[in-house]
Amino acid sequence: MGKKIDDYYVTKALQLYLEGLSYREIERIIGVSHVSISNWIKSFNIKKPANSNYHPTYKILNHLELVEYIKNKETISGAGMIITELGDKFMLIKWERFKK
Repeated sequence: MGKKIDDYYVTKALQLYLEGLSYREIERIIGVSHVSISNWIKSFNIKKPANSNYHPTYKILNHLELVEYIKNKETISGAGMIITELGDKFMLIKWERFKK
């Protein structure tokens, strides 16, 4: 039996996968093996929705950096965003249209 990983991290990994991040990117963000992430996705039978017009980018920010980022209208215009707590920092996921 391996070590038990908190359900919080499983949920975050699945959310990030659905947002379009790769297993390796998720591994770097939450610190869990990409093999574990792959196994969770298979066990929960998660399928990414086909969405080729948008691509996510993400930033890990502390509170003050997040406040400064959101203050700047140019950084938040024309895109969808979600902010989620990640330990003592915040992860900002932003979707922008691919530039043609």
